[in-house]
Amino acid sequence: MPSVAIVGGGISGLSTAYYLSKAGISSTLIEARPRLGGVIQTEHIQNCVVEAGPDSFISVKPWAMDLIRELGLESEVIGSNDGERVTYIRRRKRLVPLPDGVQMLVPTKVWPMVATPLVSWPTKIRMGLEYLRRPRSQPCDDRSVAEFVEEHYGREAVDYLAEPLLAGIYGGDPAELSVSSVLPRFVDLESRYGSLTRGVLSERSRQNGPRQPLFRTLRKGLGSLVDALWKATGRTSVVHGTVKAMEPLRGGYRLRIAGEWLTADHVVLACEAHQAALLTPVVDGRCAELLASIGYNSSITIALGFERNAVRDQMRGFGFLVPKRERRQLLACTWVGNKFPDRVPETLALLRCFAGGDSAMAESDDALLFAMRQEVREIAGVRAQPVFGEVFRWPRSMAQYTVGHGQRIAELESRLAALAGLHVAGNAYHGIGVPDCVRMGKQAAERIANPT
Repeated sequence: MPSVAIVGGGISGLSTAYYLSKAGISSTLIEARPRLGGVIQTEHIQNCVVEAGPDSFISVKPWAMDLIRELGLESEVIGSNDGERVTYIRRRKRLVPLPDGVQMLVPTKVWPMVATPLVSWPTKIRMGLEYLRRPRSQPCDDRSVAEFVEEHYGREAVDYLAEPLLAGIYGGDPAELSVSSVLPRFVDLESRYGSLTRGVLSERSRQNGPRQPLFRTLRKGLGSLVDALWKATGRTSVVHGTVKAMEPLRGGYRLRIAGEWLTADHVVLACEAHQAALLTPVVDGRCAELLASIGYNSSITIALGFERNAVRDQMRGFGFLVPKRERRQLLACTWVGNKFPDRVPETLALLRCFAGGDSAMAESDDALLFAMRQEVREIAGVRAQPVFGEVFRWPRSMAQYTVGHGQRIAELESRLAALAGLHVAGNAYHGIGVPDCVRMGKQAAERIANPT
């Protein structure tokens, strides 16, 4: 039976360990933090379920739900309150509701777009004419998200749709993000239909059965997934510490942790790509270069709890987004109790605020809490003093899929295929959400359990 070392105890590493355990293979999980779960961390503050990192996963990707069913947690799954799903976007110091029918950034209903003050009349006319676009005669090279959206809907759609919608997910710049890696579905629709609007409407007409909620999560928080996953990895041991070096051996590798060496037939690098890059120069210099080329941004989650009666009139929809053109530090806010049931007691309201960038990371917790209170007062009219506030920092945790990402990952995977026993998994490669990380962990386990 092969020996396996997994570097990184987040959802990718835990999923790898779990699926290895199911195949009868033991592993050693190496985690630098004192806890498992990576950016998934659930806290319970004054009976509120507070997610320090991601709060949910997208329903259309099946791998998280598949894992949840295997772990016996399906009865704990709750869906987002999509009947109340209104997202507001700040425009000229006002909160403007995202028009009904906008699918990510694609408009699918005429009258809501005609009536909205979110974009100007020239942009509305351009959006209408986009329906007439035809497919390209030749395939197009990878482009930035900004180029792609501007070509279809104009610059204003980049600034007030694409940028704020993607900032909360990637924390990145649409002028740098790769559309092929970030929005592959829309690239496919463009190739088949030309018009994104026509493509989305055509897809929707073929959907059968009841519509799923857009987001799902667990009643007690995603931290309960981490707990259940760890309990189910019965063949796994944990070493808490930082891997300082990795060297190839005949038929395997050795890793140095706290002055001791651990040998393994297989190593799964389920840590951030910039950490993996530090471990691979001796194994393959080009792999190290490719891993180091994957950029990362930092993110901060700030939880603010209020007496519900003090903010009842301000709790509109799921929350709001702040476009870069109108942004200081605050990227977005979510009213947790409106988005999901059973998260906040009736007497309280919970607002999750998001900030990012090096300047925000340099601020103290007190300074960040003060800045968030000031901005939510100015933007959303929340004048009440919070009854609690917590700051959660995630330095260099958000992978950036910049233009050319797909080609770089293809080269990386080609080189890894020639290196027996070395694997990668995580949010740096083929998707940043929980379902994608579960899928990549499972695939790494399958490659080890069923070598070709």
